[in-house]
Amino acid sequence: MTLQYLLRVMTIFVFRLRVRGKNNIPKLGGGLLLINHQSFLDPVLLGTFGRPFSYLARDTLFPVPLVGWVLRNTYVIPINRDAASTITIREALKRMEAGFTVGIFPEGTRSQDGSVREFKPGFISLIRRSKLPVYPVGIAGAHLAMARNKGLKWRPIRIVVGKALCPQKLIELSKKGREKELIEFARQSVIDCQTEAEEWRQRL
Repeated sequence: MTLQYLLRVMTIFVFRLRVRGKNNIPKLGGGLLLINHQSFLDPVLLGTFGRPFSYLARDTLFPVPLVGWVLRNTYVIPINRDAASTITIREALKRMEAGFTVGIFPEGTRSQDGSVREFKPGFISLIRRSKLPVYPVGIAGAHLAMARNKGLKWRPIRIVVGKALCPQKLIELSKKGREKELIEFARQSVIDCQTEAEEWRQRL
């Protein structure tokens, strides 16, 4: 809790971070967050949500200053992007069933211009096997606050958490042969949140 408080203070002061829609995620019960990926800051920003929260992060992030420290002191599940294993999936499912909200970045890598890249299909097995709520999350401004190969800048960041995706539609699209439709549905939901966050940020 102390670390979350420190992160919240730091991000509000440095990046004027504001989050809209946090109440869409219940205080109790597991679930899955699908989040767009703009910078190394993203895991730090999500550490401010204030409830049991875990996420999958590339093992190569752990040596990154500040980011690595946060990852080592929170409920992060390290993942090798080139060799994701069933062990990682099982651990994520275990945490979701234990009441954690698990977050993943389906793009697999950071977006250089802030737009939402194509989604990789790894998250589909979590949706199929967990049957728990799925929430889209859009981040705007993080790619400006910490661009690739550049230092930190004082840039405002906004995050929008959407309502849980329709469970009936998820069940229907989770059927074999409809993977592409599920990926596009999930991606568009994240794009909608990211667009709202970006419009909010630009009104500053």
